[in-house]
Amino acid sequence: MASEFPIPASKNPKDFVIATIGSHSALQILKGARDEGIRNLAICKKGSERPYESYGVADEIITIDDWSSWDSKLEEELKKRNAIVIPHGSFIAYMGHDRVKEMDIMYYGTKEILEWESDRSKERIWLEKSDLKLPRVLATPEDIKSPVIIKFHGASGGFGYFIANTPEQFYEVKNRKYPDNNDFVIQEYIVGVPLYIHYFYSPITGELEILSFDKRYESNADSIGRIKAADQLAANIHTSYTIVGNIPVVVRESLLPQMFEMGENVVKISKEICKADASGESKGLFGPFCLEAIVTRKLEVFVFEISARIVAGTNPFIEGSPYTALKYDVPMSTGRRIARDIKEAIESGRLSEVLG
Repeated sequence: MASEFPIPASKNPKDFVIATIGSHSALQILKGARDEGIRNLAICKKGSERPYESYGVADEIITIDDWSSWDSKLEEELKKRNAIVIPHGSFIAYMGHDRVKEMDIMYYGTKEILEWESDRSKERIWLEKSDLKLPRVLATPEDIKSPVIIKFHGASGGFGYFIANTPEQFYEVKNRKYPDNNDFVIQEYIVGVPLYIHYFYSPITGELEILSFDKRYESNADSIGRIKAADQLAANIHTSYTIVGNIPVVVRESLLPQMFEMGENVVKISKEICKADASGESKGLFGPFCLEAIVTRKLEVFVFEISARIVAGTNPFIEGSPYTALKYDVPMSTGRRIARDIKEAIESGRLSEVLG
């Protein structure tokens, strides 16, 4: 839903500020704004300002005591600056979907799409309608007959995910480690290479781009292989998937046509599932998004999740990726691509088209 207050009529990007919360992918968002000639602002919880001061990417830093301190007074300060807020994973996690929907400030992206991203059953409907291959989802632990991965809800970076091969193994780990968390999904475990596809769709240009790829370095999944199987069993080590960092990937070129088609289908269906605005048009998904996938030995691509915003896997590409180097004559990070989309929208008098 678009903002209810008047959108500034200026066509000068220097009259606006790009703002985001100091976490996740804020460094590249702030630098990207500056590279496109737009002022920027970091909103930090007290004690977390150091990176934005040290790297010198923030034009201004506002600190608040806690994320619960985000209130109408802060939003008024943002309005005075003509600030356009950029969401990322930490932004959504700290604010919550309901609070984000109620924010009365300029917001880059479609707020409504967050409901489809955050509700696993809705997300699956969206991805199935997009004609993507998905891992099977089991209804109950008693259905476990082969390896499955149990994923708890929320953007917590893979914390708490675990593998089970039998109902008994599921209950052993679940009851011992997560007795009170019943918001989870039991998903078929697909053996293959985890691959995160970083897309960007612009309503200004009407073009879908693939900006980069990454795989995630997970603890202790990526280090447990250094321990002999017998020692793993003796030590009773359970594999976990907490994300620690991100590793750049360049994929086989022959996979690219399929991956472009996957992204285009997701955008197309998003316009069908999101409500139309007063003009009868549905904005659907735009800006950065990520399909989280597994590529098997037969080169089948299974998608297990979508992130409808910038993901931290784009952080290795602050100076651009091999793919953006093909398309742009300047280093183009996802953060800078967001800023350029906003800049082009402002200069063409189409800012409302990139606000939700």
